[in-house]
Amino acid sequence: METPETGLQQALEGLADADTLLVALDFDGTLSPLVERAEDARPLNGSAAAVRALAALPGTVTAFISGRALDSLRSVATPDPETLLIGSHGAETWTGPNAEPLQLTAEQAELLARARSAVESVATRHPGCRLEDKPAGVVLHTRSAEGPVAAAATDEARRHLQMLDGVQVTDGKSVLEASVVHTNKGEGIRALRALTGATAVLFAGDDVTDEHGFAALEAGDVGIKVGPGDTAAAFRVASPEAFTEVLAELARLRSTAVGR
Repeated sequence: METPETGLQQALEGLADADTLLVALDFDGTLSPLVERAEDARPLNGSAAAVRALAALPGTVTAFISGRALDSLRSVATPDPETLLIGSHGAETWTGPNAEPLQLTAEQAELLARARSAVESVATRHPGCRLEDKPAGVVLHTRSAEGPVAAAATDEARRHLQMLDGVQVTDGKSVLEASVVHTNKGEGIRALRALTGATAVLFAGDDVTDEHGFAALEAGDVGIKVGPGDTAAAFRVASPEAFTEVLAELARLRSTAVGR
């Protein structure tokens, strides 16, 4: 197993000594390689093992922060009971058995129905595009569409959605998402930090939606961008497979630190 580059290695060593460590991770493109069909995604074996090892350590909290709906995230990630979950970019949360499920107001439900109708009309007219329903939103997926078709569908859907006052529109990799609950991954990290009392946070992600998470990090935290693209993260690794090595090294360092 390769050791992370020097700067990242030093950052991981600092995290390992934290009194309370929060390891917050995006799923698709971070723990799992990106795949054609979202339901086929699975975490890399090494990454899943490292998350389990971290979750079992004293003073260490693991969390998944994903754009997926919670039910979808649970299905593909099969998280340990100790792992906290934030789905739909922060609109849905699971912080334990007593966590309240998401409830939309009547106004939000009506707005969501209008957003869904707009996205459905676009998806049905553009080959390779499809619609995904979420509890607080609707998503246009364009990964299976040819480039010009995907671009045209995204532009048309965006125009329709921007006419709906109260809808938050978010771009991602081959997706355009509309939500009637205004939140993002940065707010999710702040909420998890407050809930857990974390004194240091590791956050890793691959998409433009993860930039809100990187922006929420504080001194002593570590942000890792997985893959290419502009980022506010201090560190970068090339792929989910490379990130497996980072997680495994953090688990090793943290185990040594809490055992001292």
